[in-house]
Amino acid sequence: MTESTAATAGTGPGPEGLPGGPDELAAALQAVGYLPDEGLATAAYLALVMRRPLFLEGEAGVGKTALARALAQVTGRPLYRLQCYEGLEASQALYDWDFGRQLLHLRAAEAAHATADTASLEASLYDRRFLLARPLLQALEDSPSVLLVDEVDRADDEFEAFLLEVLSDFTISIPELGTVHADVPPLVVLTSNRTREVHDALKRRCLYHWLQHPDFDREVAILRSRLPEVTEQLAREVAAATAKLRALDLLKPPGVAEAMDWASALHALGARDLDPDLAARTLGAVLKYREDTDRVHALARGALFGGG
Repeated sequence: MTESTAATAGTGPGPEGLPGGPDELAAALQAVGYLPDEGLATAAYLALVMRRPLFLEGEAGVGKTALARALAQVTGRPLYRLQCYEGLEASQALYDWDFGRQLLHLRAAEAAHATADTASLEASLYDRRFLLARPLLQALEDSPSVLLVDEVDRADDEFEAFLLEVLSDFTISIPELGTVHADVPPLVVLTSNRTREVHDALKRRCLYHWLQHPDFDREVAILRSRLPEVTEQLAREVAAATAKLRALDLLKPPGVAEAMDWASALHALGARDLDPDLAARTLGAVLKYREDTDRVHALARGALFGGG
């Protein structure tokens, strides 16, 4: 399905040096090795010009994290990544005080007999130089930037609620120092592998896009773009075999990243096409569970690795 002219029109940079439209952004992303489809390019462009977070969901390995890196490249912005996990707390995402340096400062003050003015000494302990900025604070201070909140579905509900508050006005209050507000809100990319459902309140704050595995032609183009040393024949046959693997009932279907690893492994062994025996010996590059490799080995090799 093609997009309307109004949606894709744009020649030359848009406001603040941003791409003039989805097509221009897609071309810029392709120039740095990321090949988006029309829907993803449009969603990313709207996130840039509307200053809205972009929420990307999809299976692991479809290119969610890579998009944030590519957007940082094409916009010339620094990238700050917050990797989410169970038990992640606000202080680990925002800031913390460098207790060791504060203690050294206190001992130096004592050695210099400069401890009489306790109020002044206490205030000096919370100077900005003792603050350890974490990704959220770094992204607000280094404006404009790209903030990647990776695998937000792995964080707890409490952190998700905190994140929603930060994204509502891009302001962080530090009691000892004051308020930090981004002059230009960072481009926020949130990713989820859908290990659990993220709350609607956070999704409503964002533009949403579901990333699926690329079609055959796009995957071949990705492999050829990222791995120019790989032959056209090998790229096509790896893409075809990877698609067949995804159609199986595997614990972890391979993504584009695994397809690239597989093609690289085969190329390193001198392959110019997908030999069934060599493919079977290199399944560790594309499958990550013993049950999956056992299942594939039990099937007819020719049916899976018979060419593209």
